[in-house]
Amino acid sequence: MGFEQISLKGRALRLLAGREHSRAELEKKLAAHETEPGEMRRALDELQAKGFISEQRVVESVIHRRAARLGAGRVKQELQAKGISAEAMADAVQALRGTETERAREVWRKKFGEPATDPAGRAKQMRFLASRGFGAEAIRRVVQGSEDD
Repeated sequence: MGFEQISLKGRALRLLAGREHSRAELEKKLAAHETEPGEMRRALDELQAKGFISEQRVVESVIHRRAARLGAGRVKQELQAKGISAEAMADAVQALRGTETERAREVWRKKFGEPATDPAGRAKQMRFLASRGFGAEAIRRVVQGSEDD
């Protein structure tokens, strides 16, 4: 029994060494390696108690890696996929909404650089920003060139 548990913990630690993982992600990745019922839960409980698994660090990691290129909507989707609690997700999304227009403007600037000259061009730019998860108000301000943030 001890060897299998060490093996599961070892696998979890290897995954955590690469990047932050939520408990839900670790459960999905380790489920196939569990040899007895409750083994994975005990291993993850221990790692969480020791601070190796942290929902807050997962949220910070996703925001650090993705917020510069993605809107709050897409970051929220990524956090949901990682099994982050609704409360932590809401806090993160609320914080991102404050910088949504500035981040959208920077993504737009890198991709297009100048305003579209026709409605089809504006629609293309708007679709691009929407696909990145930026909100409608931020997209409107950026594509129409409004500087009144």
